[in-house]
Amino acid sequence: MNTLSKADINTLISYRHTLHAHPELSLEEVWTAGFIRDRLEALGIAVHEKIGGNGLVGVIEGAAPGPAVALRADMDALAISETTGLSYTSKNPGKMHACGHDGHVAILIGTATLLARARDFAGTVYLVFQPAEERFGGARLMIEDGLLERFPFERIFGLHNWPDMPAGEVLLHDGPVMAGTSEFDITFRAEGAHAAMPHLSGDPLLAGGHFLTGLQQAVARAVDPYEAAVATVGSFHGGHTQNIIPQSADLKGTLRAFRMETLTLLRERTRAIAASAAATASCAVDLTFDDPMCPPVANTPAERDLMRAVVHEAGLAAYRGDPRPTMAGDDFGFFLLHRPGAYAWIGNGPAVFDGRLHQPAYDFNDAIIAPGATLLAGTAIAALADISN
Repeated sequence: MNTLSKADINTLISYRHTLHAHPELSLEEVWTAGFIRDRLEALGIAVHEKIGGNGLVGVIEGAAPGPAVALRADMDALAISETTGLSYTSKNPGKMHACGHDGHVAILIGTATLLARARDFAGTVYLVFQPAEERFGGARLMIEDGLLERFPFERIFGLHNWPDMPAGEVLLHDGPVMAGTSEFDITFRAEGAHAAMPHLSGDPLLAGGHFLTGLQQAVARAVDPYEAAVATVGSFHGGHTQNIIPQSADLKGTLRAFRMETLTLLRERTRAIAASAAATASCAVDLTFDDPMCPPVANTPAERDLMRAVVHEAGLAAYRGDPRPTMAGDDFGFFLLHRPGAYAWIGNGPAVFDGRLHQPAYDFNDAIIAPGATLLAGTAIAALADISN
């Protein structure tokens, strides 16, 4: 397989910086999709657009017919105000590539460069540029829009940068990689009253407080201690001044687990705790979940081992540190409900203050674009050969 030249790498870095400066939120990735399309078409790659919203699939045919595999990169950004002060800082106020999806796109374009230049393989590689990973389950949206039928790949692979892992080192987990997730919104409602007359109204803030503490008991007392689970309320808003009991309080949160059964249990407990908190504080309650639940990411063994072999054969460094998974989620799990695959972590290097994933000082490490592209291109070729054999 060819390698990326210094000129190739500089071009990919410039792409990454341009993407970083123009972040778009989930389901808004119109400019981003156009940018990707133009770069793939310049490489002679056929591109199919508007799959599951703003998703794209690039199709690279090898030198001979054969099986098909897919490589995936996410491309949406987050609602965060950037504080990096970089020359290529976000030009879109309140929006930022704070999870490295700009880098993932650059890596997959680099992969496309390697594969399209040589095409020395039998089969087809589908490049899946996925929208809406951060919100709305873009992987599911692409699947529901016919991705698997239109592009019938047999395996799928991807990667995610990981701060505080040494730059360029690669980790393939034995078990779970990332947790399944379920987000929720709750509103407690009452008539409202003067703060000195609490007997005239239920208290939405009190209900929210009971819910907040009760939710932690769901993890501590309902989940098997051998199971990993997280229940977090990340937003709690209600009231505007000190002497009024408000008419409503709104809470937003997330549930996390490595098994769908545990995630389902947490949802059941959330419903029960919300109802109990509302009754205790004489409130009505509205509870909604983002559906469906996002499944956990767990590598299938054969694909994990294949990707590990590519790490060794390509001369990349395997991570030898703590291999524990994360309770962060990724909708790559939707693909794994339908096809075997593997999801690697590639080290992003030491994180600065406020510079981890989903933080305002985060930045993707340009030095890992080339090894990331080498990993994905090598994985695609190895997977096609493995299926053929």
